[in-house]
Amino acid sequence: MGERVRIELQPSGTAFEVERGTPLKEVLFAYGVEFPCGGRGRCRRCRVKVLAGQAPPTAAEQRLLSSEELARGWRLACHAAADADLRLEVAQWGAPVLADESAFEFVPGEGLGMAVDLGTTTLVAQLLDLATGRVLGVRTGLNPQAGYGADIMSRIEFALSAAGQSKLERLIRAGVGRLVQDLLPAAPAAIRKVVVVGNTVMHHFFCGLDVEPLSHVPFETPENGLKTFRAAELGWDVPGDPVVEFLPCLGSFVGSDILAGLLATRMPESGDLIGLIDLGTNGEIVFGNRHRIVCASTAAGPAFEGGRVSMGMQAATGAISEVSVEEGQLRCRVLGGVQPRGICGSGLVDAVAAGLELGLITTTGRLSHGPLAVCPPVVLTQADVRELQLAKAATAAGIRIVLDRLGAAPGDVHRLYLAGAFGNYINRASARRIGLIDFPEEKVEPAGNTALLGAKLALFGKPFGHLPGRVEHISLAADPRFQETYVEEMSFPAAAPLT
Repeated sequence: MGERVRIELQPSGTAFEVERGTPLKEVLFAYGVEFPCGGRGRCRRCRVKVLAGQAPPTAAEQRLLSSEELARGWRLACHAAADADLRLEVAQWGAPVLADESAFEFVPGEGLGMAVDLGTTTLVAQLLDLATGRVLGVRTGLNPQAGYGADIMSRIEFALSAAGQSKLERLIRAGVGRLVQDLLPAAPAAIRKVVVVGNTVMHHFFCGLDVEPLSHVPFETPENGLKTFRAAELGWDVPGDPVVEFLPCLGSFVGSDILAGLLATRMPESGDLIGLIDLGTNGEIVFGNRHRIVCASTAAGPAFEGGRVSMGMQAATGAISEVSVEEGQLRCRVLGGVQPRGICGSGLVDAVAAGLELGLITTTGRLSHGPLAVCPPVVLTQADVRELQLAKAATAAGIRIVLDRLGAAPGDVHRLYLAGAFGNYINRASARRIGLIDFPEEKVEPAGNTALLGAKLALFGKPFGHLPGRVEHISLAADPRFQETYVEEMSFPAAAPLT
């Protein structure tokens, strides 16, 4: 082991040691530093301030930061390394991770099992007694790959670099393995089985499958099926060496998290037409019933998760998560009750909806009075509004085309479930105001973590193997109507829809 140096983080007072020369990118994500562009120096969002110690600016930092910023001690964590003892100022945050406490029907089994939702940003694992269905323990964490990009396309780009994919594979297997190890003290007996779900890219990284086919049109891969391992194959030291299953995907960018969502919402058993939408960088859309199910994915971009927004951030401490209009003024809620330092996806949707109501944003998306001051120091720029327009247009166009394929209209939908963290926290009225979800509010239901619930159902033997063959996947990129529909959906509605 080489010489070690000490890093102290303020204001938390956290201190730890690393080997001299360790890139800060490899250690600071867990302490609140975000790397939305994957550490390529494009976004400058990974800034940290050197309070004590020496960290001479690199040539890249001299290009990317002003002389004043450098003189004040600001550095980019994606370019800096721990070559000496350092005291750094880091904006701390705590990201909420959506678990699942839903009651569900199951056939009792024997022993213990684990269900894991492997998300792009967060991880959550639950330990269950298969005889009673009781949750014995829950562990959550951040996806350790996030230091290489906030969105899946950034990580695919890194994976295509020399040894990039193998590094991301090791990180995610180790990250999930840590959650499993952390749950072992709560296990009174050996684990019999672990079920993992995630999007297609996480499926490929975890299973050691080549992501190159997902980097270009037509974004298809032949290896979407169920993958089975023993814990020891993944480098996990788990008593009994349980079976680990990663459930199959439904299409190119429609992963096993959506298959799990179908189990959770019981869409394949429904007589009514219902929908499931998971909004993120990749918007996954499914509508159907027991007669027919159609799914698609749309490249919404990272705006719903705060990406490519000038002051965007994850839904974490310091993020503006809600914006409302009171007496003609904007009122904000900030996660953690601290001073705002950015805005997350739900706050962005609210802010634009409020701007439309106050006449500060036109139906074309133009800011009529310059940058929109949401809550100092957070403002929205014209480019920020355009990012949301692109995301909402891609999603709304995808919804229209999937429903058209089914010969249905929004009025025919009995229930629309919104999955995941963004769907759980978004204001339904705001989503409808900007034209993102054109359904009456009473038909739209936040569904929590349907991926984790569905993983638990599969753990208890809920059959899923027939679903990939039943679900019709359509490629929006290949649909001749998509571009026209996308352009039509770029504008915001002129007024709030009637209920």
